[in-house]
Amino acid sequence: METQAIIVGAGPAGMATSACLNLSSIPNVVLEREGCCASLWKKHTYDRLKLHLAKEYCALPHMPFPPHFPTFVPKTGFIEYLDAYASKFSLQPRFERTVQSASYDVSTKKWQVKAFGAISNKEELYYGRYLIVATGENSHGYIPSVAGLETFTGEYMHSSMYSSGSLYNGKNVLVVGCGNSGMEIAFDLSCYEAKASIVARSPVHVVTKQIVRIGMFLLRFLPLSTVDPIVLLLSKLKFGDTAKYGLPRPHQGPFVLKALTGRSPTIDVGAMEKIRAGEIQVLPAISNIKGNMVEFENGKVDSFDVIIFATGYRSTVKNWLRDGNDLFDENGVPKQRFPNHWKGKNGLYCAGFSSKGLAGVSDDALKITNDIHLVSHPG
Repeated sequence: METQAIIVGAGPAGMATSACLNLSSIPNVVLEREGCCASLWKKHTYDRLKLHLAKEYCALPHMPFPPHFPTFVPKTGFIEYLDAYASKFSLQPRFERTVQSASYDVSTKKWQVKAFGAISNKEELYYGRYLIVATGENSHGYIPSVAGLETFTGEYMHSSMYSSGSLYNGKNVLVVGCGNSGMEIAFDLSCYEAKASIVARSPVHVVTKQIVRIGMFLLRFLPLSTVDPIVLLLSKLKFGDTAKYGLPRPHQGPFVLKALTGRSPTIDVGAMEKIRAGEIQVLPAISNIKGNMVEFENGKVDSFDVIIFATGYRSTVKNWLRDGNDLFDENGVPKQRFPNHWKGKNGLYCAGFSSKGLAGVSDDALKITNDIHLVSHPG
């Protein structure tokens, strides 16, 4: 099949880019390995999840959230929004197509994409002048190497496989990672009377949704160097010295850290209250596992029934992209940081790799569409 633009991935980034291209009358095809749009949201997120940013920062291009939606949209509401988005902009991804390779043909100046169709049980070929990588930063759940993990006699999983604490009532559960997923899962477990502990492997800023909203509003008018001290002051007034609970703050402020590294602050949804009450225990990094016994760097040893790794994701781009070394590094992430991350050579683009959340997804989709339109319609 030949088209003008090939988009790999039907998550929010792929959906937004296809919608923008459709509005600009630029023919495109979306290839998706799963059987639905936004499979990460529909299949691999926990029930309690809500958007951590206010809805005005999370809408995709050309379609704001309905006025009746709450400020912080729950998982079910966001999925409803995405389905409505797909319908409004006539998005028709080709589902259950696993991309095996994508390479650039210098002679034809086109990208050739090979995909395996699960339904047809055949290899399919796609040709296009432009290739948009929209598989995103959260393509594959990452579980770090831990000494003795293979001996663990309980159940362990990546956080993408966790749905609800109702499955773990009365169990001793260790959550590895104190980012947004880790803290929220620990809170959810505690709400269902599981004994939850959380591993904090590195310093973290803990804030609230309201504090982040204030900070993002202030950033419209003030520099990072001014906003960060305000956000830190509000966080300290709310939580006090988090270091005494095992959660020291980084030296750099939350918004500066986000800009430099892409790492977001942890937005508290109730875990801090339970930590301060002793209902959730905070532990240092794991040093070793033997059977169901876990030893930590401070020498403490405890037994656990379940370990949940809220340790982030990895890009899978380099598994199939044969060209494009000018855009992506060996880890499958853009070599250039925001705002110069989205465009490579020979009609190669990426959407959803800015570490700017859904706002970054929208920005990428609009920039890519505008660039393709300018190239396709010079003058």
